[in-house]
Amino acid sequence: MKGLDKSKGFFIFTVFLGAIGGSLLGDMLGTNIKFLHALKSVYSIGTSKPITLDLKVLSLSFGLNYNVNLMSIFGIVLAIILYRKA
Repeated sequence: MKGLDKSKGFFIFTVFLGAIGGSLLGDMLGTNIKFLHALKSVYSIGTSKPITLDLKVLSLSFGLNYNVNLMSIFGIVLAIILYRKA
């Protein structure tokens, strides 16, 4: 099968680039074309504030937030399709 000889790291990198590209494209289209403003709507998934662990000597902060819009999902799907074809 195609795509099985590639590394998992490259797959994650490809999906990440698809999400960033789709998000940027959705932001540009939503800003410049008025009837496509729904593409700019963002939904946040994750922690709104980072979790902090204060050990008096060392302070650690943990947080993860992913802002999803319609075009970032489209970019991820397109990246997966292109990854499997290559």
